[in-house]
Amino acid sequence: MSNAHQEAIKQFLSLMETVDERMKSTFQNMHQGYPTEALVRFLKARDWNVQKAHKMLIDCLQWRIQNEIDNILAKPIIPTDLYRAVRDSQLVGLSGYSKEGLPVIAIGVGLSTYDKASPTATEKYGRHISTCLKVLDMTGLKLSALNQIKILTTISTIDDLNYPEKTQTYYIVNAPYIFSACWKAVKPLLQERTKRKIQVLQGSGKDELLKIMDYSSLPHFCRKEGSGSTRHSSNGTADNCFSLDHTYHQQLYTYIKHQATHKETNSPIKHGSVHVEFPEPDPDDTAIALTIESELHKLADQNGLCKSLNGLKVNGV
Repeated sequence: MSNAHQEAIKQFLSLMETVDERMKSTFQNMHQGYPTEALVRFLKARDWNVQKAHKMLIDCLQWRIQNEIDNILAKPIIPTDLYRAVRDSQLVGLSGYSKEGLPVIAIGVGLSTYDKASPTATEKYGRHISTCLKVLDMTGLKLSALNQIKILTTISTIDDLNYPEKTQTYYIVNAPYIFSACWKAVKPLLQERTKRKIQVLQGSGKDELLKIMDYSSLPHFCRKEGSGSTRHSSNGTADNCFSLDHTYHQQLYTYIKHQATHKETNSPIKHGSVHVEFPEPDPDDTAIALTIESELHKLADQNGLCKSLNGLKVNGV
């Protein structure tokens, strides 16, 4: 790390000493004993501009406090059947770890209707791990389901602003033609740093992914050509990292219930979802959303699907 980067970290640490106690507390919960590494992520996200990185972190800490993020894992989704329904409609899971110890997060983009992994990896591999790999399965992505993009871009905005530089690489697998067409139009709009993080792999990506992870960590939808993001694996739910019966989700659900029993409350636990405020998208994100919308309508025109896409808006624009 260069002297300029070291000086930026020193200045950032000094600025963080001036925040109030409530912010210091939530910052401690966020960095989990690795404050310098956390600050470096925010500095990287703002090209090592200390003032911009500081503002980004302060906004993040305020968001955490306003939305009670520190206690979010003490709010169980009950009953269990409701939690299972959430898991079946939002296909996300931890399939294992790369050969470098990075958590491998599997996301079923095409079939979803829309991070507790890093501390576990740090303990497992005996060194600090603050990033992960994400494998995005595009199986099932189609014109009629692309209103999902609005939800995905909202999640992405929250992710970028509050958990910057947590993802080392995005691997896109099982990509249909519709994704390829949109990607070709969107790629030129992305920052170079973002483009370097995204790799679109051929087919299920199995051969390429096995270079960086063992077979046991390979998401189930990558293990054979055409396997896709099935909610129930042919080899049983134990191999399907999206399933509530998978080890990761069982451990997470148990942890949430355990945290809830230790949290003092005078009111009964409510059934339903947790509400989190989200910021307005960055202007660059809005431009990307408009480009995707335009490409979708072009594809619809080519396939005679104009009626089915009438009124489709991506990210609310």
